[in-house]
Amino acid sequence: MIRRPLSTCLSALAAALVASSALAYDQPAVNLGFTSFIDGIPPAGPGWYFAQYIQYYSADTLPDLPFPGDPELDAWISLTQLIYQHPKSLLGGANLGLDLILPAVDFDLTADGTPLTARDGLGDLLVGPYLQWAPIMGANGPVFVHRIELQTILPTGEYDETRSINPGANVVSFNPYWAATWFITPKWTLSGRFHYLWNAENSDPNSPDPTVEDTQAGQAIHANFATEYEVVAQHLRLGINGYALRQITDSKVNGNDLSGGKEQVFAIGPGALWSFSPNNHLFANLYFEMDAENRPEGNRATLRYVHHF
Repeated sequence: MIRRPLSTCLSALAAALVASSALAYDQPAVNLGFTSFIDGIPPAGPGWYFAQYIQYYSADTLPDLPFPGDPELDAWISLTQLIYQHPKSLLGGANLGLDLILPAVDFDLTADGTPLTARDGLGDLLVGPYLQWAPIMGANGPVFVHRIELQTILPTGEYDETRSINPGANVVSFNPYWAATWFITPKWTLSGRFHYLWNAENSDPNSPDPTVEDTQAGQAIHANFATEYEVVAQHLRLGINGYALRQITDSKVNGNDLSGGKEQVFAIGPGALWSFSPNNHLFANLYFEMDAENRPEGNRATLRYVHHF
């Protein structure tokens, strides 16, 4: 169930934490690859959860930048997450919960003659109240389970308008999602998490053009998806995981639409889930990006440890 990032996280944070010029790379960091297997339900029922994410992202391709050069970007991203889910169900059989995520990021940028600069530090806080429905049961166990979260990204992170890459985006973003898991068999599941992203206006953008007073990143949709199979009973699951993002409306500069800068990316790779016990779980996921437009293209490696108190 554990979420971004930056749904996390990214804010969760994704490693392309690029709030750069008004001409490209406008989207804030969102949950690209932080969550994967059995995403529609917490692993041990209601109560308190702590999760720690570590993600390494490396991009040697930064397409569609509005200036020449061949920059490279590496990032280490940490997400610290606290979740509480109330044990009593509401009308309709859903449990109320709250999700908090605090990101931190360390960038290694090789600018290679470009004007790009980066700043490390804490990212934007994610706050997400959610409703978790109980599983729909079949003859052999759960068949389907899902959750809705109204996730909001608050501009609490470090931001410097003189830097093109920042841990914080300096905007409020509304990033709600629906997550679900289908149990094809008791050992084989299919999961998806589907986000909508809306961004407020940035009144202090990083731009080489002094006439740019404000920018607003366009609306976007993004999703994580995964399928896995239990190969060691109650311990090891192996599978395939991926994510996709597509910007669906134009970004704005000084209130005017800016055509031609919509972002997109797709990624897929292998993953594993090791359950030490019903209350302790370790996720490991690799992602290889492709078809990126107006945002970095690279590879991600994510580790996520989840503890239920």
